[in-house]
Amino acid sequence: MIVLTVFAFVSAQAGGDIVGKWKTIDDVSGEVLSMVEITKKDGKLYGKIIKLYNKDPNYDPICTECKDHLKGKKMMGMQIINNLKLKDGKWVANKGILDPDNGKYYNVKMWVDEKDSNKLNVRGYIGFLYRTQTWIRED
Repeated sequence: MIVLTVFAFVSAQAGGDIVGKWKTIDDVSGEVLSMVEITKKDGKLYGKIIKLYNKDPNYDPICTECKDHLKGKKMMGMQIINNLKLKDGKWVANKGILDPDNGKYYNVKMWVDEKDSNKLNVRGYIGFLYRTQTWIRED
């Protein structure tokens, strides 16, 4: 019975620990930029911006650089993570993440940090080039 309980707990943690609210961090300044809520539906991950951090209380940007149905839409509430599937312990998708600042979609790989479960590694790819950001779990 204990083995089954431990197995169920470990399975739930492995599959669900990425779901939740994550703060995005600016690579240069280290400042918190936004909060993204990651959810799972039908075994795939999705994420939307639920909060923007800015000193201006009237800050409410739109995606002027987007080329698709998101052009001219508010960034607040925008779904920026789409259809990620679990593969080899990491969540991946081609054109699975949008940078609303430049309107570009990137291939993406996401995984919770092995050493700190409060850190999410988000790696965006263009061909063989990539950049990895670390997002911080919201308490």
